Amino acid sequence: MTKSRHVSETPATTLLRGRGIAFTEHPYEYLEHGGALHSAATLGLDPFAVVKTLIMQDGKMSPLVVLMHGNRNVSTRNLARQIGTKLVEPCAPEVANRHSGYLVGGTSPFATRKRMPVYVERSILDLPRIWLNGGRRGYLIGLDPAVCVTLLAAIAVDCALDK
Repeated sequence: MTKSRHVSETPATTLLRGRGIAFTEHPYEYLEHGGALHSAATLGLDPFAVVKTLIMQDGKMSPLVVLMHGNRNVSTRNLARQIGTKLVEPCAPEVANRHSGYLVGGTSPFATRKRMPVYVERSILDLPRIWLNGGRRGYLIGLDPAVCVTLLAAIAVDCALDK
């Protein structure tokens, strides 16, 4: 029996396989600034189920991860209020890259360079399956959203805004 070869080996996929977590691999042609809407359209997925991994920071410049529906934005004001800080804002791309160990556009919430608190939009956890970045540009993985809670200790929040 031969071992199946994965589409992409990243710190995220290594972690998931090491923990015995089932996931599917979905490569697509990456488009600079295309984001979750592009990947969803390219792969024929519902953009509500394609989850963006956003690296943000609070008023003390401490980084955090936000998981948000691909067709929604983050209300930083609502998020800040729920996590007990005055300010939440996106990190500059080069700062996000340093914190996560991934390039923006290819950021996975799994196996980040720096340990950061993870916040997940509550309604993501109600989906039967989600697709999020697998650790490189042009590469999504599909899995059960409960993995975000069990593996990342993600905290559910209500901070989605329609685009």
